[in-house]
Amino acid sequence: SNVFSMFEQSQIQEFKEAFGCIDQDRDGVIKKQDLKETYAQLGKLNVKDEELEEMLNEGKGPINFTVFLTLFGEKLNGTDPEDTILAAFKLFDPNGTGFVNKDEFRRLLMNQADKFTAEEVYQAFALAPIDPAGNIDYKSLCYTITHGDEKEES
Repeated sequence: SNVFSMFEQSQIQEFKEAFGCIDQDRDGVIKKQDLKETYAQLGKLNVKDEELEEMLNEGKGPINFTVFLTLFGEKLNGTDPEDTILAAFKLFDPNGTGFVNKDEFRRLLMNQADKFTAEEVYQAFALAPIDPAGNIDYKSLCYTITHGDEKEES
């Protein structure tokens, strides 16, 4: 889909201004030196090259305005790439079965890091394909998270 349709015109203008502030040499592409100079203007002088390269690599190529907007669209819509979500689930599936136990996962969601409420767990599980044994098919769930639910389309 067209990345420009994800935002209001006013938002696109704000992103254009931000892009212009970061694109220090005004060549239409954000490069490592642009990032370095932007950080310097913000008072952060000791940014590691690896950190800057990691940021640039998110664009999977030269970061022009369209790529810049796409990266923000992904961040603002809160959806990580499917492989990132799968990798997170695999931490809870050491045997590589493709499933995590619903009750164990609920316990982790409600007791670790950004603790989920019972309602948030309920909402998350409403999308989840759960088999009769109480296991979540997380590969199917990841697909639904990143591609949408076919049932919503009709």
